[in-house]
Amino acid sequence: MRVARFSTGDDDPRFGVIDDDDIVVLKADPMFAGYETTGERVPLADARLLAPVIPRSKVVCVGMNYGAHAKSMDWDTDGDPLIFLKPNTAVVGPGDPIRIPPVEGRIVHEGELAVVIGRVAKQVKAEDWQSIVFGYTIANDVSARDQMFADGQWARAKGYDTFCPLGPWIDTEIDPSDLQITTYVDGEVRRTGRTSEMLHKLPELIEFITDVWTLLPGDVIVTGTPDGLGSFEHGQTVDIDIEGLGRLSNPALNRDPR
Repeated sequence: MRVARFSTGDDDPRFGVIDDDDIVVLKADPMFAGYETTGERVPLADARLLAPVIPRSKVVCVGMNYGAHAKSMDWDTDGDPLIFLKPNTAVVGPGDPIRIPPVEGRIVHEGELAVVIGRVAKQVKAEDWQSIVFGYTIANDVSARDQMFADGQWARAKGYDTFCPLGPWIDTEIDPSDLQITTYVDGEVRRTGRTSEMLHKLPELIEFITDVWTLLPGDVIVTGTPDGLGSFEHGQTVDIDIEGLGRLSNPALNRDPR
Protein backbone atom coordinates (compact mmCIF):
# COMPACT_ATOMS: atom_id res chain seq x y z
CA MET A 1 0.00 0.00 0.00
CA ARG A 2 1.25 3.46 -0.91
CA VAL A 3 0.24 6.22 1.49
CA ALA A 4 0.46 9.81 0.27
CA ARG A 5 0.21 13.16 1.99
CA PHE A 6 -1.09 15.72 -0.47
CA SER A 7 -2.95 18.94 -1.18
CA THR A 8 -5.08 20.15 -4.06
CA GLY A 9 -4.59 23.88 -3.63
CA ASP A 10 -4.74 25.99 -0.51
CA ASP A 11 -6.42 23.26 1.56
CA ASP A 12 -4.77 21.66 4.56
CA PRO A 13 -2.70 18.53 3.88
CA ARG A 14 -4.73 15.36 3.50
CA PHE A 15 -3.82 11.69 3.42
CA GLY A 16 -4.73 9.06 0.89
CA VAL A 17 -3.87 5.71 -0.64
CA ILE A 18 -2.53 5.58 -4.20
CA ASP A 19 -4.80 3.50 -6.44
CA ASP A 20 -3.47 3.51 -9.99
CA ASP A 21 -3.99 7.10 -11.22
CA ASP A 22 -6.11 8.21 -8.26
CA ILE A 23 -5.71 8.94 -4.58
CA VAL A 24 -8.35 7.39 -2.35
CA VAL A 25 -8.81 10.04 0.34
CA LEU A 26 -8.56 8.99 3.98
CA LYS A 27 -10.29 10.68 6.90
CA ALA A 28 -7.06 11.16 8.84
CA ASP A 29 -3.42 10.17 9.10
CA PRO A 30 -3.47 6.36 8.84
CA MET A 31 -0.50 6.03 11.17
CA PHE A 32 -2.78 7.07 14.00
CA ALA A 33 -6.34 6.64 12.70
CA GLY A 34 -6.34 3.66 10.35
CA TYR A 35 -7.56 3.52 6.77
CA GLU A 36 -11.15 4.77 6.92
CA THR A 37 -11.93 6.56 3.66
CA THR A 38 -14.05 9.61 2.93
CA GLY A 39 -15.47 8.16 -0.28
CA GLU A 40 -13.63 10.77 -2.35
CA ARG A 41 -11.11 10.03 -5.08
CA VAL A 42 -8.66 12.66 -6.33
CA PRO A 43 -6.82 12.24 -9.65
CA LEU A 44 -3.13 11.90 -8.89
CA ALA A 45 -2.42 14.41 -11.66
CA ASP A 46 -4.49 17.03 -9.79
CA ALA A 47 -2.72 16.56 -6.46
CA ARG A 48 0.46 18.10 -5.15
CA LEU A 49 2.38 15.45 -3.26
CA LEU A 50 3.88 16.70 0.01
CA ALA A 51 6.52 15.20 2.26
CA PRO A 52 4.72 11.96 3.19
CA VAL A 53 5.57 12.44 6.87
CA ILE A 54 6.80 15.28 9.05
CA PRO A 55 8.79 13.58 11.82
CA ARG A 56 7.37 14.12 15.28
CA SER A 57 10.81 14.81 16.71
CA LYS A 58 13.77 13.87 14.50
CA VAL A 59 15.38 12.34 11.47
CA VAL A 60 18.04 9.80 12.43
CA CYS A 61 20.71 9.42 9.74
CA VAL A 62 23.27 6.67 9.29
CA GLY A 63 26.63 7.68 7.87
CA MET A 64 29.18 5.61 5.95
CA ASN A 65 26.88 2.60 5.69
CA TYR A 66 28.05 1.43 2.25
CA GLY A 67 31.56 0.07 1.94
CA ALA A 68 32.60 1.79 -1.29
CA HIS A 69 31.33 5.15 -0.04
CA ALA A 70 33.14 4.78 3.28
CA LYS A 71 36.33 3.78 1.47
CA SER A 72 36.13 6.82 -0.82
CA MET A 73 35.83 9.00 2.30
CA ASP A 74 38.77 7.20 3.98
CA TRP A 75 36.47 6.15 6.80
CA ASP A 76 37.09 3.20 9.12
CA THR A 77 33.93 1.06 9.05
CA ASP A 78 34.83 -1.16 11.99
CA GLY A 79 32.64 -0.86 15.05
CA ASP A 80 29.18 0.54 15.67
CA PRO A 81 27.02 2.36 13.12
CA LEU A 82 27.70 6.08 12.75
CA ILE A 83 24.48 7.93 13.57
CA PHE A 84 23.55 11.62 13.67
CA LEU A 85 20.42 13.77 13.67
CA LYS A 86 18.71 16.17 11.32
CA PRO A 87 15.96 18.44 12.67
CA ASN A 88 12.44 17.90 11.39
CA THR A 89 12.59 21.45 9.99
CA ALA A 90 15.00 20.14 7.33
CA VAL A 91 12.20 18.08 5.74
CA VAL A 92 10.63 19.14 2.43
CA GLY A 93 8.58 17.21 -0.11
CA PRO A 94 8.70 16.20 -3.77
CA GLY A 95 9.29 19.13 -6.09
CA ASP A 96 10.21 21.50 -3.28
CA PRO A 97 13.48 23.37 -3.84
CA ILE A 98 16.65 22.49 -1.99
CA ARG A 99 17.79 25.93 -0.86
CA ILE A 100 21.57 26.23 -1.07
CA PRO A 101 22.99 28.38 1.74
CA PRO A 102 25.81 30.84 1.10
CA VAL A 103 28.65 28.61 2.35
CA GLU A 104 32.00 27.72 0.86
CA GLY A 105 32.49 24.38 -0.85
CA ARG A 106 30.34 21.58 -2.22
CA ILE A 107 26.68 20.86 -1.65
CA VAL A 108 26.23 17.09 -1.92
CA HIS A 109 23.24 14.82 -2.55
CA GLU A 110 22.90 11.43 -0.86
CA GLY A 111 20.04 9.28 -2.13
CA GLU A 112 18.94 6.88 0.59
CA LEU A 113 16.26 4.45 1.72
CA ALA A 114 14.22 5.95 4.57
CA VAL A 115 12.37 3.95 7.23
CA VAL A 116 9.25 5.57 8.73
CA ILE A 117 8.60 4.60 12.34
CA GLY A 118 5.02 3.65 13.25
CA ARG A 119 5.00 3.48 17.05
CA VAL A 120 6.92 4.53 20.14
CA ALA A 121 10.09 2.44 20.18
CA LYS A 122 12.77 2.00 22.83
CA GLN A 123 15.35 -0.77 23.11
CA VAL A 124 13.86 -2.83 20.30
CA LYS A 125 15.55 -6.19 19.70
CA ALA A 126 16.89 -6.85 16.22
CA GLU A 127 14.47 -9.73 15.68
CA ASP A 128 11.53 -7.40 16.42
CA TRP A 129 12.59 -4.56 14.13
CA GLN A 130 9.65 -4.85 11.73
CA SER A 131 7.15 -4.37 14.55
CA ILE A 132 7.96 -0.66 14.77
CA VAL A 133 8.08 0.12 11.03
CA PHE A 134 5.16 1.87 9.32
CA GLY A 135 6.76 1.85 5.87
CA TYR A 136 9.50 3.11 3.57
CA THR A 137 10.16 6.15 1.42
CA ILE A 138 13.03 7.93 -0.36
CA ALA A 139 15.30 10.49 1.29
CA ASN A 140 17.96 12.89 0.10
CA ASP A 141 20.48 13.52 2.90
CA VAL A 142 21.80 16.82 1.57
CA SER A 143 25.11 17.95 3.02
CA ALA A 144 27.37 20.99 2.90
CA ARG A 145 30.30 18.61 2.58
CA ASP A 146 33.26 20.95 3.12
CA GLN A 147 31.51 22.61 6.04
CA MET A 148 31.14 19.19 7.69
CA PHE A 149 34.88 18.80 7.96
CA ALA A 150 35.61 22.45 8.68
CA ASP A 151 33.21 22.35 11.66
CA GLY A 152 34.52 19.04 12.96
CA GLN A 153 30.90 17.87 13.49
CA TRP A 154 27.93 17.52 11.20
CA ALA A 155 24.96 19.26 12.79
CA ARG A 156 25.11 22.52 10.84
CA ALA A 157 26.26 21.06 7.52
CA LYS A 158 23.53 18.41 7.51
CA GLY A 159 20.76 20.34 9.24
CA TYR A 160 19.96 23.36 7.07
CA ASP A 161 16.32 23.94 6.19
CA THR A 162 15.38 21.93 3.07
CA PHE A 163 18.32 19.52 3.51
CA CYS A 164 16.08 16.45 3.92
CA PRO A 165 13.69 15.95 0.99
CA LEU A 166 11.36 12.97 1.54
CA GLY A 167 8.87 11.29 -0.79
CA PRO A 168 7.00 10.72 -2.93
CA TRP A 169 4.92 8.45 -0.64
CA ILE A 170 5.27 5.74 2.00
CA ASP A 171 5.11 2.12 0.88
CA THR A 172 3.90 -0.06 3.74
CA GLU A 173 4.51 -3.46 2.10
CA ILE A 174 7.72 -3.41 0.07
CA ASP A 175 10.64 -5.68 1.03
CA PRO A 176 13.53 -3.22 1.62
CA SER A 177 16.33 -5.78 1.72
CA ASP A 178 17.61 -5.58 -1.87
CA LEU A 179 16.41 -2.48 -3.74
CA GLN A 180 18.31 -0.57 -6.41
CA ILE A 181 19.07 3.08 -5.50
CA THR A 182 20.07 5.46 -8.30
CA THR A 183 20.67 9.19 -7.99
CA TYR A 184 20.74 11.54 -10.98
CA VAL A 185 21.68 15.18 -11.44
CA ASP A 186 20.03 16.69 -14.53
CA GLY A 187 19.52 13.15 -15.83
CA GLU A 188 23.13 12.02 -15.36
CA VAL A 189 23.69 9.02 -13.09
CA ARG A 190 25.77 10.09 -10.09
CA ARG A 191 25.32 7.33 -7.50
CA THR A 192 24.10 3.76 -7.69
CA GLY A 193 23.94 0.77 -5.38
CA ARG A 194 21.63 -1.72 -3.70
CA THR A 195 20.24 -1.75 -0.18
CA SER A 196 21.67 -5.26 0.22
CA GLU A 197 25.12 -3.61 0.25
CA MET A 198 24.48 -1.84 3.57
CA LEU A 199 27.19 -2.60 6.09
CA HIS A 200 24.70 -2.38 8.96
CA LYS A 201 21.32 -3.89 8.03
CA LEU A 202 17.95 -2.64 9.23
CA PRO A 203 17.57 -5.03 12.20
CA GLU A 204 20.95 -3.98 13.58
CA LEU A 205 20.31 -0.30 12.93
CA ILE A 206 16.96 -0.29 14.70
CA GLU A 207 18.32 -2.16 17.71
CA PHE A 208 21.29 0.20 17.94
CA ILE A 209 19.36 3.44 17.39
CA THR A 210 16.55 2.60 19.82
CA ASP A 211 19.10 1.86 22.50
CA VAL A 212 20.29 5.47 22.11
CA TRP A 213 17.06 7.39 21.42
CA THR A 214 13.37 6.74 21.86
CA LEU A 215 11.75 6.85 18.43
CA LEU A 216 8.28 8.36 18.06
CA PRO A 217 5.62 7.62 15.44
CA GLY A 218 6.55 9.55 12.32
CA ASP A 219 10.26 9.69 13.07
CA VAL A 220 12.45 8.66 10.15
CA ILE A 221 15.66 6.64 9.87
CA VAL A 222 17.74 7.46 6.79
CA THR A 223 20.00 4.51 6.13
CA GLY A 224 23.05 5.68 4.16
CA THR A 225 24.09 6.36 0.59
CA PRO A 226 25.94 4.32 -2.01
CA ASP A 227 29.16 5.68 -3.48
CA GLY A 228 29.34 8.14 -6.36
CA LEU A 229 29.83 11.75 -7.40
CA GLY A 230 27.73 13.80 -5.06
CA SER A 231 27.83 17.54 -5.76
CA PHE A 232 25.17 19.71 -7.36
CA GLU A 233 24.51 23.43 -7.69
CA HIS A 234 21.93 26.13 -8.28
CA GLY A 235 19.67 25.41 -11.23
CA GLN A 236 20.21 21.66 -11.28
CA THR A 237 17.66 18.97 -10.39
CA VAL A 238 18.37 15.96 -8.21
CA ASP A 239 16.32 12.81 -8.90
CA ILE A 240 16.49 9.71 -6.72
CA ASP A 241 14.94 6.42 -7.83
CA ILE A 242 14.52 3.47 -5.51
CA GLU A 243 13.26 0.28 -7.09
CA GLY A 244 9.60 -0.17 -6.24
CA LEU A 245 9.35 3.13 -4.34
CA GLY A 246 9.22 5.61 -7.21
CA ARG A 247 11.17 8.81 -7.74
CA LEU A 248 11.94 11.81 -5.52
CA SER A 249 12.78 14.92 -7.53
CA ASN A 250 13.92 18.32 -6.22
CA PRO A 251 15.37 21.38 -7.93
CA ALA A 252 18.27 23.26 -6.33
CA LEU A 253 18.07 27.01 -5.89
CA ASN A 254 20.29 29.47 -4.09
CA ARG A 255 18.74 30.59 -0.84
CA ASP A 256 17.10 33.98 -0.90
CA PRO A 257 19.33 36.67 0.66
CA ARG A 258 18.51 37.84 4.17
